[in-house]
Amino acid sequence: MKTAVLTGAGLAVLYTGAISVADGITKLVAAEYAAPQLFAISSALVIAMSLAAARGSGQSLRIRARRPMALRAGLTVAASLGFFQAFALLPFADVFVFIALMPLMSAALSGPVLGERVRPLAWVALAIGAAGLLCLVPVGHLAPGAGHIWALFAVLSGTGSLLLARLISRTERAPLAQVFWPNLAVMVVMGAALPFVWKPVAAADLIWFLSYAAALFAARWLSVEALRLLPAHIATPVMNLKFLWMVAIGWWGFGEMPTTGTVLGALLVIGSGLWLVADEALPMRRAAA
Repeated sequence: MKTAVLTGAGLAVLYTGAISVADGITKLVAAEYAAPQLFAISSALVIAMSLAAARGSGQSLRIRARRPMALRAGLTVAASLGFFQAFALLPFADVFVFIALMPLMSAALSGPVLGERVRPLAWVALAIGAAGLLCLVPVGHLAPGAGHIWALFAVLSGTGSLLLARLISRTERAPLAQVFWPNLAVMVVMGAALPFVWKPVAAADLIWFLSYAAALFAARWLSVEALRLLPAHIATPVMNLKFLWMVAIGWWGFGEMPTTGTVLGALLVIGSGLWLVADEALPMRRAAA
């Protein structure tokens, strides 16, 4: 239904705000704490929030699709490790190029994984959106190295996790379970490294950890619900609007004036996302599908 498509698009936009907050907090604490400590503590807090939300709403954290969930949890851990290594070895702009390819990857994999056909016009919109994202990247060149392999690994595993979220949502509506189990996997894996990287957390930083966990919990819940209502190749371009938040924060918070290329890229990203949502919402298109 048209309402479901528009609701899914709205949830995806809200996701971009929540994940941008989480990314901003990461930048604040990353210099003081190792990634396993941040991931382990935040995942534990997200698990606690999931349990509290499940108890308050009466939802169960049990899930019938155990194998897809186990694979999704493993891919979530892999993506977390991959992005950490990529950001450690590469400038952000280089990783940005790979993240820009996620909508195209989700479209390419939607057929074999989900059985969802991507229409030719949707491929055009996806290509325009990817071009717009690349316009947001500062001018430079990519010199292939280990960091680029990690980045490719991260976006592939991250895309796989998103597709499995939609696959699971087809058979059962369990958004809190989809937040709980992947975060449990992250906590267990990252917790194994805690004895080697642990650093006492200052009281002021604990507030940032709590804020990060709250933003992450909201973002992951919103992404699951958005993917339940929207095909992955439509949800991911809308989710890429988070990069516009980064441009806005740079302009407002740090006085970084956007260039002509940045403005062009923003218009292409917004336009392609609206195109995809409108195309999906057309009743005749929905009926034909």
